[in-house]
Amino acid sequence: MSSLWRSRYFVAGALLLLIGTGPLFTVILLARLGLTRDPNPNPVGLGILAFLTFLPSVFLMVLGFLTWRRREP
Repeated sequence: MSSLWRSRYFVAGALLLLIGTGPLFTVILLARLGLTRDPNPNPVGLGILAFLTFLPSVFLMVLGFLTWRRREP
């Protein structure tokens, strides 16, 4: 499984997923913990970023997994 992280497609997909959805989940977590002034923030821009990056990142991760499985005996 550690050799899966050598697949450039898989790593690119994982980074895209982290960069695209991470800020939204951070805002949600901070609001849930009460660390923001607004208890119900409306991060529309971060939601759009997560929406636009989620499917491409999953596609890249699946592509990386399939190419990894093809190379492994």
